[in-house]
Amino acid sequence: MKLLRMNEIEGVRFPAGRTTKVLTGEDRLPTKNFTLGYVVIEPEGRIPLHTHANEECYLILKGTGRLKMGDREEEVRAFNALYIEPHTEHLLQNTGKEEIHLVFIYAPAGIMDHWSEELSGRLK
Repeated sequence: MKLLRMNEIEGVRFPAGRTTKVLTGEDRLPTKNFTLGYVVIEPEGRIPLHTHANEECYLILKGTGRLKMGDREEEVRAFNALYIEPHTEHLLQNTGKEEIHLVFIYAPAGIMDHWSEELSGRLK
């Protein structure tokens, strides 16, 4: 068994107003087939519009927002679970006055290209 204490993991702060903690990988929970993480999106923050080949799920634990997925837009809130098909453009905007807390999982495992694009200023 491997136990991970999330409060001991440093997150990555993204310019769009969110902090992401990746919970899996060689020095964390040693999964091979998926990536698991925890995200906090500040009020007015977002996960910018992006796409990737991975399938992905979000589990919203706290807060309210607006998810744009392809041509659809949907209000999301605590205790909503969402599935995002591979190659589908998506964006999550915090529309509330409190933080959004969510868990994400995607497969196959790895770190997403859009993270480095956002950190370098190419994705907003």
